[in-house]
Amino acid sequence: MVLLLILSVLLLKENVRGSAQSSERRVVAHMPGDIIIGALFSVHHQPTVDKVHERKCGAVREQYGIQRVEAMLHTLERINSDPTLLPNITLGCEIRDSCWHSAVALEQSIEFIRDSLISSEEEEGLVRCVDGSSSSFRSKKPIVGVIGPGSSSVAIQVQNLLQLFNIPQIAYSATSMDLSDKTLFKYFMRVVPSDAQQARAMVDIVKRYNWTYVSAVHTEEVETASVLHISCSSLSRPLKRSMSTDYAQVYGNSHMMMASYSPRSLIVI
Repeated sequence: MVLLLILSVLLLKENVRGSAQSSERRVVAHMPGDIIIGALFSVHHQPTVDKVHERKCGAVREQYGIQRVEAMLHTLERINSDPTLLPNITLGCEIRDSCWHSAVALEQSIEFIRDSLISSEEEEGLVRCVDGSSSSFRSKKPIVGVIGPGSSSVAIQVQNLLQLFNIPQIAYSATSMDLSDKTLFKYFMRVVPSDAQQARAMVDIVKRYNWTYVSAVHTEEVETASVLHISCSSLSRPLKRSMSTDYAQVYGNSHMMMASYSPRSLIVI
């Protein structure tokens, strides 16, 4: 069974590589500890169009990427220095760069899984030398979970891979409603509200202050567009109409609906 899992990971790694013969060497931040937490942060920008097949990431994201790496290292240092939080236990981490790109994130996730599989074989005594003696070599400790990545679309693909090996994933900015489906993503958790919850909060604010006109500025991403779509849908109320073309009845229904709203908060489309 273990050999089958290793074979599956190796085959998947070859598929992720695609047509590229050699991928860019990734720099990994590692902090030793009794318990290792994996992390996928977008330290670099996405690969440019001409570099996608090589998976060569773009420029360094000094604020978004570097700050998240420093924040995680600082947090673990604070936890480890406090004897009241986790006595006799030291937290460590292995931080890898996702480049906000699905192919790179999957490649780095495979490295997490590979270490976990090798470590599990060592615990079961399956790692042997050629002469049959037990090996004194000890690989890196397996990760207990993965933090990130930031993008919802990338997080979905990473979760599809990690859950095959029962590795928990905690996202810090993935807000897609699809990830709320526990039947599909049973090892996924997040620390931010989903698009539906954010949209519900926006609608509550609009209704609370009786605003009649709302402008929205957003980036060209699926997550933000989804929130605005849900918000607009939440503010709308359809007119009930029968299959017949009784326009007098439609007018009566619309008049009754408008009469039930305050003029300050009335929007007719």
